[in-house]
Amino acid sequence: MIFKARQFSFTFPRPALVMGIVNVTPDSFSDGGKFFSTSAAVEHALQLVAQGAEILDIGGESTRPHATPVSEDEELHRVIPVIEQLAPRVKIPLSIDTMKPAVARAALQAGASIVNDVGANRPDGTEMWRAVAEAGAGYVVMHMQGTPQTMSANPVYADVVREVGEFFAGRLELLNAKGIAADQVVLDVGIGFGKTLEHNLQLLGAMRSFARFGRPLLLGVSRKSFVEKLLGNVTSRLPASLACASIAVTDGVQMIRAHDVAETVETVRMTGAVLAHKSK
Repeated sequence: MIFKARQFSFTFPRPALVMGIVNVTPDSFSDGGKFFSTSAAVEHALQLVAQGAEILDIGGESTRPHATPVSEDEELHRVIPVIEQLAPRVKIPLSIDTMKPAVARAALQAGASIVNDVGANRPDGTEMWRAVAEAGAGYVVMHMQGTPQTMSANPVYADVVREVGEFFAGRLELLNAKGIAADQVVLDVGIGFGKTLEHNLQLLGAMRSFARFGRPLLLGVSRKSFVEKLLGNVTSRLPASLACASIAVTDGVQMIRAHDVAETVETVRMTGAVLAHKSK
């Protein structure tokens, strides 16, 4: 299985990739405001690379529940200078975390290689898909029920695992028709995006079922609120996040999106080493 993102290519099986999160926002749920300036975001991104990140995911609009949308101009102002500074300095793919086609296109022009699209459920994504296809970029298809403003209201599924699988199947067919090859696509079940605690747990327990699509799976559980919904007040969401990452890698997930890159890299490497030993 191959994942292609412009000049970058990853062939699986291989050790799981860790995607480091760079939030250039004042209001992201976990680290909003810490890296809001261009210089702070760039410095943080370089630290994540030094810690072992093999992809950087740069976002300028929070997608936490009920987050206030930002304008296209503001999002461009936040992320493009960061991408322009990082592109010549790092040798790994830069991902733009956006729902806006114009931001995706500008980011790709500035040096990004992947579009991480939490709005992949939109009924008409022609402009976004055209930007991805024309650039030959990687494309992360994330499942979300609703929008960041509505997704936590009352998410309902008859069978969340089956419905997410149907979404992936439909999107892969549609993307192919829009000129995006399967080897450009990564699938993300969208933990916390229009899902209850029970939905999240069902998806985490069923990751192996999505291997049937023959595409890399990306999981984003880092520091998410479902940890406290399950465990109650905790001093840190990190241990539970790492546990989910380890289980996911065991179940065949190829990419882990994380805030805490150093700890996540150690977790997935140790998990991979044990799995390699078990297979001998």
